[in-house]
Amino acid sequence: MADQHAPRSTSTLTLADDRLAAELVTLRDYLRWAASEFHLAGLFHGHGSDSPWDEAVALTLGALHLPWNVDPAVLDARLLPMERSRIVALVRERITGRRPLPYLLGEAWFAGLPFDVDERVLIPRSPIAELVETGFAAWFPEEPPERVLDLCAGSGCIGIATALHLPTCAVDLADISQEALAVARQNISRHDVGARVRAVHADLFDALPGRYDLIVSNPPYVDARDLATMPAEFRHEPALALGAGADGLDIVRRILREARDHLTDRGVLVVEVGNSDHHLEAAFPEVPFLWLDFERGGQGVFALTADELDAHAASFA
Repeated sequence: MADQHAPRSTSTLTLADDRLAAELVTLRDYLRWAASEFHLAGLFHGHGSDSPWDEAVALTLGALHLPWNVDPAVLDARLLPMERSRIVALVRERITGRRPLPYLLGEAWFAGLPFDVDERVLIPRSPIAELVETGFAAWFPEEPPERVLDLCAGSGCIGIATALHLPTCAVDLADISQEALAVARQNISRHDVGARVRAVHADLFDALPGRYDLIVSNPPYVDARDLATMPAEFRHEPALALGAGADGLDIVRRILREARDHLTDRGVLVVEVGNSDHHLEAAFPEVPFLWLDFERGGQGVFALTADELDAHAASFA
């Protein structure tokens, strides 16, 4: 006799949407069903969730505009037909199209804050969020930075979140992509920080006047090998914001070469290079990069002070 408790191995997505919506009734039904389908599909989880269950929770709650900490009593609530249809359609698109969930919902969270996202920008997921939440206190324990630059800003999440956590600083969001800057401006309006945050079209430091106490950057840093083998979900993100040459350092080299001219004497440069961290250390073995640790995970973020950039200027020239 077959094991009645064995996990099923055939997707129910062979059924029509209206059939699925008719048989799945409560929020609990949809959570269980979506998690099972995501597990069967072997999705890549790395754009805000790290398991089929977390992805199912994010999708169903997001589709219903419910907060992540909703009262568990709502799990047994019956969903309206239109709500059921929306969840079924999102699950199907997530699986068949491999589109990352934040693009399907039009929203991602960063440093505890919601941001508009679509295929014009990378999905926020940087461990730099932890530094933002502390106000970069490791470098500014008493006096916060006055001017901050979010370089290669994309959606603007790093700079806008910094402005919200440090209410006295002024922030520039710089990006070479006009499409990305359009999304960043949406987020400036969404968080009502237009008095202190501006979006600037710039090729790295070009067209950026003055100096900054803090430059933070999550630039393109994926090397050619990783870019060629990335899961399908990454193909929906803008290639301009991912790849950066054979070793992933084409943009980072420019940042290291030019950043000091745009930092104050007390300034700090914080840059994410992800899996290209080993390439960076191999390229500049004499530079004492401070590699940062994160409680919630993440790697490949370094910090250099203005003095350190001065000391190693010849290496970056």
